[in-house]
Amino acid sequence: MFLTSMAYAMGQAPQGADAGQNGLMSFIPLILMFVIFYFLLIRPQQKKQKDLREMLNNLKRGDRVITGGGIVGVIQAMRDDKVDVEIANGVVITVLRSYIAGPETSPASSRKGDKKSGKKGDKKTAAETKTIDVKPEVKETNKEEPKAAATGEEK
Repeated sequence: MFLTSMAYAMGQAPQGADAGQNGLMSFIPLILMFVIFYFLLIRPQQKKQKDLREMLNNLKRGDRVITGGGIVGVIQAMRDDKVDVEIANGVVITVLRSYIAGPETSPASSRKGDKKSGKKGDKKTAAETKTIDVKPEVKETNKEEPKAAATGEEK
């Protein structure tokens, strides 16, 4: 009894040409969602990966780069999958090529480029800078005062 009532509630199966059209119409939302995901997520990510791969292949000695850990330095030597990066005078670290995040694009690097081109920077000379010596103030306290406060006596 229960099974026959369920069959009547579900209705009749479409017959003829309507059967194929109804099945296709149910897949249109899924197809539309895939197209939206492709253009909003998949395609931009593939473009970003392609640009990063191209940048890693075009690295050369003397380029200023940022590693994945945020270390900024200048490329000194390159091997197959490793890069030697100078992060300070005389301090060279070896980084995997895949951990190079990109070229340095901070304002500091653009100012250095301006100095190389002959523009006058805002760097002060040693004569123009002032050094300020800060000495901490030491107050002398009367050591008898806490004892008097503890006993309740007044001066």
